[in-house]
Amino acid sequence: MIYFLLLGSYILTSYILLKHPNILHKKKNLMFRAKHISHRGGAAERIENTMEAFRNAKAVGTDMLELDCQLTKDGHVVVSHDDNLSRICNSQLCISETEYQHLPLLKEKVKVDFYQKMFGEGKDHRIPLLEDVFREFPDLAINIDIKVNNDILMKKVDEMIRRYNREELTAWGNRSDEICQKLFKLNPKVPLIFSLRQVTLLLIFYWTGLLPFINLKESLLEIIVPGIMLDSQELIDMPLSRKAKFVFWIMDKLLIRPSLIKHLDDRGIQTYLWVLNREKDFDRAFKAGATGVMSDRIVLLRKYLDSKISTTQANFHEIKQD
Repeated sequence: MIYFLLLGSYILTSYILLKHPNILHKKKNLMFRAKHISHRGGAAERIENTMEAFRNAKAVGTDMLELDCQLTKDGHVVVSHDDNLSRICNSQLCISETEYQHLPLLKEKVKVDFYQKMFGEGKDHRIPLLEDVFREFPDLAINIDIKVNNDILMKKVDEMIRRYNREELTAWGNRSDEICQKLFKLNPKVPLIFSLRQVTLLLIFYWTGLLPFINLKESLLEIIVPGIMLDSQELIDMPLSRKAKFVFWIMDKLLIRPSLIKHLDDRGIQTYLWVLNREKDFDRAFKAGATGVMSDRIVLLRKYLDSKISTTQANFHEIKQD
């Protein structure tokens, strides 16, 4: 009987703290709250990770730029998702083995990774420096994926963040837990993104009822929506077996939980779902309670958000008149 009482007490306490986490945890207070996030600057609208893409994203009205950084052979921090340049340039060079001045130009158009029917095109074919981005967009939140486990790269990025007074306007991380641990140790003031290991632990804690009792150093949960893989041929041009589709379906059901997202939000931890490029995916993400959506199709996302604001305002006006 005592075991049932203890179990019942644990379940009740866990449930109360899941709904009211600030009883136990101080709410994080981030300087930004991003709904509209431009993946690689909006890879379907301009060539990814270029200054032209970032300028266009700002003009569209994005809340946050998402970008990736690498380190050149001569120690320059550049904005690029890939080290090997075969996908984005007509070259087999690697950024890590090439001096900045010898980096090749980007292709005339680059295929969008998460929407195979589209290409990013534009006039800017230069791989930019991260410092160029910091200098031109001092007031815009920037989300940085540190692509490689390189201490020099991490230190240089941290130095730039401090020099441009961006500790509260920059988020950083990587799927690698080792990189994330190093970043947090280097500068705990910069909002940290969950690593893949920490996402896995988060799910274990959530489904066992332990999450409300656990302290979390991370401030941003950025997760792919597994369900979009069910439309893999349209989005990522990768045919999946029925078994693989079932696995992604299960992962989707376990991960995209409104009660989990709400609990994190109550603790000041923002949830960004990526990479979503269709209106139906935007709709599902925000209905699940996501803080923001990361998209390549930033014009479509802007129109979606504006339409929701217009609908809300119209409904409010009708209620007020009644």
